[in-house]
Amino acid sequence: MKIAVIGAGGFVGDRVARRLAADPGVDRLVLLDRAFQAPPAGPRIVSMTGDFADPGVRAPVIDGADAVIVLAAVLGGAAESDPALARRVNIDATLDLFEDLRRRNPGTRVVFASTIAAFSAPMPNPVTDALRPAPTMIYGAHKVMVEVALTQYSARGWLDGVSLRPAGITARDGADAALKSAFMSRLFWCVKRGEDITLPVAEDSSAWMSSVDAVARNFIHAATLPALGTERAVTLPALTVRFGDLVRALHRQFPHSSARVHFAPDPDTIAMFGSYPRLETAAADRLGFVRDADLAALVRHSFPEESP
Repeated sequence: MKIAVIGAGGFVGDRVARRLAADPGVDRLVLLDRAFQAPPAGPRIVSMTGDFADPGVRAPVIDGADAVIVLAAVLGGAAESDPALARRVNIDATLDLFEDLRRRNPGTRVVFASTIAAFSAPMPNPVTDALRPAPTMIYGAHKVMVEVALTQYSARGWLDGVSLRPAGITARDGADAALKSAFMSRLFWCVKRGEDITLPVAEDSSAWMSSVDAVARNFIHAATLPALGTERAVTLPALTVRFGDLVRALHRQFPHSSARVHFAPDPDTIAMFGSYPRLETAAADRLGFVRDADLAALVRHSFPEESP
């Protein structure tokens, strides 16, 4: 089986690449990103540096691929600050990729990274698969547009695609401070490193979270499932986490940490990132997608050295 990962040098892409590199069922693994730190290596692995918007770059990546995992994107705050760049990457280059795949490899399995930014507050309690997208941010809107396109490609038999909406993915080291959600990842690393942090939410504020390892496993699962079924945009399972509980779980994982965590609730931040209701993901559960077993597992699998 040949699998291509576009955006393989990123936070999630690196974890996906390393898991696939260790899978003997993958005969050939092609990794593409604009830059890599230290990609996995081996006789079955090809790492390529370049822009997937360039037809000459993406052609050898996707040629003959059984599955393509698409993780490359201009994310949240960056998309808001440069909508033109975000459109070129998140919409134009992605749709060009789908067209190339349709011509070269009709019926290719495509796993597209969408986002829970497809939804907007206020949300019902619980959130179920019946909730329809209503994005308010440019990033979320772009992702929903591509969800619709991939569903159409799949309905016509041009591709065999699915869009996955992961929750807050923990824990990106050095998360861009310009991102309003960066405090969630910073919390993990501050406690691990013994650094104080002030959170703009309350102890009882709640958010949906998934470890990077659980998210990587879900993208690989989607790439290798024998049949996807009829639902082509799937909200992935996640834990609904209260921040006070998360702080305690982090200190249990790192009992010698000297980090002090303070709460300075900001109403706007709580409205965006701290008011998440219960999440039910029946479609994803039926298809075998996974969530972290509990808070201890979420914390453990959010750090590279702690995960298998």
